Parts: sequence; C-alpha cells; structure tokens
Amino acid sequence: MLYRLVRTHLTPYAASLLVLLALQFVATIASLYLPSLNGRIIDEGVAVGDTGFIMRAGAIMLVVSLVQIAATIAATRIGAQSAASLGRDIRARVFRTVGAFSAQELSRFGAPTLISRSTNDVTQVQTVVYMMLAMMVSAPIMMVGGVVMAIREDAGLSWLVAVAVPALAIAIGLVIRQMIPHFRAMQTAVDSVNRILREQITGIRVVRAFVREDVERERFAEANTTYTGTALAVGKLMALAFPIVMVIFNASTVAVLWFGAQRIDTGDMQIGALTAFMAYLIQILMSVMMATFMAMMIPRATVSAGRIQEVLDTQTSVHAPAHPVAIPTGPVRVELRDVTFAYPGAEAPVLREVSLVAEPGTTTAVVGSTGSGKTTLLGVIPRLHDVTSGQVLVGGVDVRDADPEHLWSHIGLVPQRPYLFTGTVASNLRYGDPDATDDELWEALRVAQAEDFVREMPDGLESPISQGGTNVSGGQRQRLAIARALVSKADIYLFDDAFSALDVATDARLRAALRPVTRDAAVIVVAQRVSTILHADRIVVLDEGRVVGSGSHEELLETCPTYLEIVQSQQAIEEAA
Repeated sequence: MLYRLVRTHLTPYAASLLVLLALQFVATIASLYLPSLNGRIIDEGVAVGDTGFIMRAGAIMLVVSLVQIAATIAATRIGAQSAASLGRDIRARVFRTVGAFSAQELSRFGAPTLISRSTNDVTQVQTVVYMMLAMMVSAPIMMVGGVVMAIREDAGLSWLVAVAVPALAIAIGLVIRQMIPHFRAMQTAVDSVNRILREQITGIRVVRAFVREDVERERFAEANTTYTGTALAVGKLMALAFPIVMVIFNASTVAVLWFGAQRIDTGDMQIGALTAFMAYLIQILMSVMMATFMAMMIPRATVSAGRIQEVLDTQTSVHAPAHPVAIPTGPVRVELRDVTFAYPGAEAPVLREVSLVAEPGTTTAVVGSTGSGKTTLLGVIPRLHDVTSGQVLVGGVDVRDADPEHLWSHIGLVPQRPYLFTGTVASNLRYGDPDATDDELWEALRVAQAEDFVREMPDGLESPISQGGTNVSGGQRQRLAIARALVSKADIYLFDDAFSALDVATDARLRAALRPVTRDAAVIVVAQRVSTILHADRIVVLDEGRVVGSGSHEELLETCPTYLEIVQSQQAIEEAA
C-alpha cells in the first residue's frame, strides 16, 4: 500500500529523483574511495616516509571530500523538496476526495479519523519518504560498493562481512516483526484521542452545564493511557534494536582487529589495508543500520498509507452523470414522486413513498414528530443522499441526471444546525454569492432580521466570526445563515427548522420580510412550531416516513388526526407557559 501511494504521487517528480539518484551515487562513490586512499597514504606514504605522496594523496582526499559534501547537500535538498511536495499533493487529494463525499461516506468515517488521516498519517508517509530519499537510496550502493572494496583490500577477511551483515539483518527483522501490530494499534489510538478531544472542545458548554468535567477527564485519560501504553511498547522494541546493532557492530570491529592482526603478523596484509578494510566494514554496517532504521519506520508508514488509501479509494455514493441534463433557468418546480430512502444497513426506510410538489412562488411546509424523516426529506432534494427508489425532480429534471454543481446553484439551504466559518460576517455571507456587493449583503441581513445586531458590531460587515460562529448567539447564527442563503438569490429555498432559535415576534417579522424576496422561488420549510408554518400554501404532515396529510392549516385540522395532535400539544404547552 505504501509503495502504491508513493509511486502514484512521486511520478510527477521523476526528473528530480533521477538527479537525486545521480548525486547520491556520486556521494557514495566518493565516500567509498576515501578509505582506500587513506590506506595507501599509510602503506605508501607514512610507512616509507614519502612526504610528497602524503601531500598529493591528501589533496586528492580533500577534493573528493568536497565533492561528497556538495553532492550530499544537493541530494538532501532535492529529497526534502520531493517529500514535502508529495505530502502537499496527498493532503490536497484527500481534501478533494473528502469534499466530494456524500453524507453517507462522512458518517461512515467520521470527522476525527478524516482529520487524523489527512494530517498525522500524511506526515508519517512524508517523513518516511524523506528518509528513504535521503538515506535509503545510498544504503544499497554503499553496501554493495563496500563489499566490493573490502574484498579488493583483503579477500581473506571477507568472511567477516558474510557473517556480520546477515546477523544484523536477521536480528533487526525479528524486532520489526513485533512492532507492526503495535503501529496499527497506535494509529487507532490516535483516532480515539482526536475524537474525544474534539468532542470535549466542541461540547464544552454541555460538559460544564451537566458538571461532567471529571467524567470527561477520565474518558480522555483512558484513551490517552491506551495511546501511551502502545507508544511505550513500540519505544521498548525500538530501544532493544539499537543495543543489538551496537553489539554486532562492536563484535565485528573486534573480530576484524583480531584476525587482521594475525594476517599482518604473517605478512599477508598491510596496516593500511587493515585500516581500509575496517572502514569499509563500518560503512557496510552503517548502511545496514540505515536500512534497519528505515525498516522500523516503514511499518507505521505502511499502516498510515493504508488508512489514506482507504479514503482515496472510497467512491462517493452520489455520482455525477456522464451526460448531465441542464436544469431550466428561472423559476423551477420541485417534485418528489414516490420517494423511498433507507440508510445503508438500516432495518427500515426513513422515507416511504413520499410524494409532494412545491411550485414556484409557493411555500410548502413539512411538519411531523421527531424522527419522522423531515430533515432527510430536505436532504434528498439537493442530493445529499440518493433516493432508494422514486424520483426527485427539479425543473422537470431528475436530480440524478443533473450536474451536482448546477443543481446546487439553484438551491439556497439553511441547515438544521447552521454553521459559520472562521472569517468575517461578509466572508460568510459571500458563500452564497462571491460577487455580492455590500448593499446586497445589507439587504439580505435586513430581510433575515440580522441588520440591527450586525450594525452594532464594532466593524459591521467586517466583524470577525469565529469557527462555527461560537462568538454569536444561536439566534444570531441562525439569522446569518438565513441571510447567507438569501444572498445566493436561489430558485429554491430549503429551511430546515431554520427559525427554531428565534422568538415569536422575530419569527413573524422574518417570515413577512421573506415573502416579497421569495415570491418567484419554491420554498420548502421544515418547522417544529405550527405558528411558523400556519400560513404556508401547503402543509405536508409526515409520520414514520409517510405522508399522512397534505393541505392548508384549516383542512388538516379537520382531516388529519396527526396534525391535530401536534397543534393541540403545542397549544397545551403555550397555555401552561
């Protein structure tokens, strides 16, 4: 999985990687040449007292060292740039993929793991790619070249290389094998910590209101302890790896000196050759150490790559058609024909054979008890979900046959939980229309009954809005979301319980101001308060996903027991209040 992900995203940088490979080759060859040159200085210069040879060979060593340094710096820079570019490209692709997800895929993954995969997991892959480009490329060249040069210096000691290298590789391989399951558990633990922390930050008011700080601290401590325990297990194995490397490394050095001294004593080897052989053995073992160090990082990066690839391989359940049909311009009609919708894995559908028509210039209200499918009904119109059966028509075109971007351009949506983005009042309103003028923004605010409180803000339209709109009240947030929808000048307005946080007087003023603005649009309103939809052109009553009544307020009072029950229950509450 790691290879597939890296190969896909490093292909555009193939030319840079070829240059890096050439530089690493030059740097490694220079590094391999230095011990041999040093051995010759000892045997042919120091041993016989030839100062001239020492100076000439020393000058060559200096030049070779400078070449090695320059090539290493250039290769490291290219490797860092390539790894950073890879991380950027993967994050961008994950962002684009998640942005195309429908509500179904978002619910399947959840926000905490998607954030973790696009940050922590991408960082793991980026780090291991950088280490591979900076170290792993030179390791095999160093290993093969070191073996060749060591045999060239003295074939009689080459058996030490044949013993030391496999011993080091096998020992580290056994340690790495134990680390892989811990790396998988670690990434899952990171998701848990992110999820709990996100819930606690987002729901801090609820936590404090119910005095649940101690419970939440314990919940976070449990997840944190799990993560810490997994990280400690990995750390212990990593700590075990380095003593193993050093034992084999030092034992190999002692063996070279022991057996090399015997060969020098018999005249089969010179001191300079022994020095060079030892340097080559050190280079070989160092390359093995680099390879094993990389091998310890690869399992965790492989797990991260698998999690990233899972997101990238997930296809949205809402597909754009190959040959989209254009929705007519101007006022459009919304029609649901025998719509049935069930969430994947659900035992029963949320909507059952729902049919309704919303004509341009009319207001259609949808009421029902909690869980009756009102929000889901609004969700199938902008195609946040694809219906299980039946049709959703906008301007006579099935929404599955229309281009999603074109469909959304016809719709102004105010969700049940209005969300504002970090920025200013103006930047949030211009989500509806990036080219809207300040006058158009003020007009939308006036209709949404938000003009007064925005003018009271220190900077007016340029007043800051924090993430989620937490620096304004629930009613203000709701009115800003309504204004944002009005700025879009849409042909269809969907209000999903968008007036719930407003007092009765503000609700009435807002609905009165909306009528002239939406006179040519099809308006569909989901509401809990009957007073909000009392004067709607048509009221549709849902019960357990079915339409059990449709008509005006007066007609439903006489013909629909479910609607009558809703009205009476609200009247009883108001009288009690």
